[in-house]
Amino acid sequence: MGLTAVTGLAAEDLVTPVMTNDTPAAGKRVRQIAREYVGTEVYHSLYLPVDWKPGGRYPVIVEYTGNKFPPGQGSGEVKDANLGYGMSGGRSFIWVVMPYVQEGRKENAVTWWGDKQATVDYCKTNLPRICDQFGGDLDNLFVCGFSRGAIGSSYIGLADDEIAAFWKGMFTHDHFDGQKTWGYPDSDRESALKRLARLRGRPVLICGQHASAVRDDFLKDHLDLAEFTFLDVPTTEIFDIPEGPYIHPHTDLWMHRESEQRKQARAWLQLILARREAKK
Repeated sequence: MGLTAVTGLAAEDLVTPVMTNDTPAAGKRVRQIAREYVGTEVYHSLYLPVDWKPGGRYPVIVEYTGNKFPPGQGSGEVKDANLGYGMSGGRSFIWVVMPYVQEGRKENAVTWWGDKQATVDYCKTNLPRICDQFGGDLDNLFVCGFSRGAIGSSYIGLADDEIAAFWKGMFTHDHFDGQKTWGYPDSDRESALKRLARLRGRPVLICGQHASAVRDDFLKDHLDLAEFTFLDVPTTEIFDIPEGPYIHPHTDLWMHRESEQRKQARAWLQLILARREAKK
């Protein structure tokens, strides 16, 4: 597999579009500030797929980022998210990266949850707006995340019945809500299981370097809560780490390179969408 001399990327690797302050358009990833947060540094990002057209209807991937993680050059910032773009390949899906609103509601939190309720409310308020303005399909909304965001897909995305009702499905990479206890409130397994119960059997793809351990160590006795699929992702085999931007095995860039695991993850997503179409 040939690598480019400048970046260390394989020629066919995906490259996440850089976030700009431009007007939203097909193939662009732009910064947006909600009306409630004008005058602050709180923002989300919006990507419209390359095949987007006004008046169309598109499934939506909503992403939450990982913590600031210097060993992997992870900034914890909305602008540096990658997972949702890797899943879609930049086509056919609107991709929104939601913020964690920091305490004081003046900026985004780059570590853990900030003001949890403000973070939940931000999504509940802005996701319907985005869908209304840009053709997001409210019947095909997916929540996802890497690391902190893998936990946040549930900790934030299933925080109450209202936000939980948005999702057609969920996919996560590296970590999962309830797998271990962290230093924030309600990170224990009992609380996590209550959140997961709000899925009411909907599909969840759990990816990670040790995804099967999430099943074996935590969820094996709770598989009735959702339609779980577990996918182990050998990032050290996909990449020759350190290799270009891939400097740590704990990375949200794993779907930016072709692999059998990427094929399986994308096939899972297409299967869930096909089910919806079959019911029409």
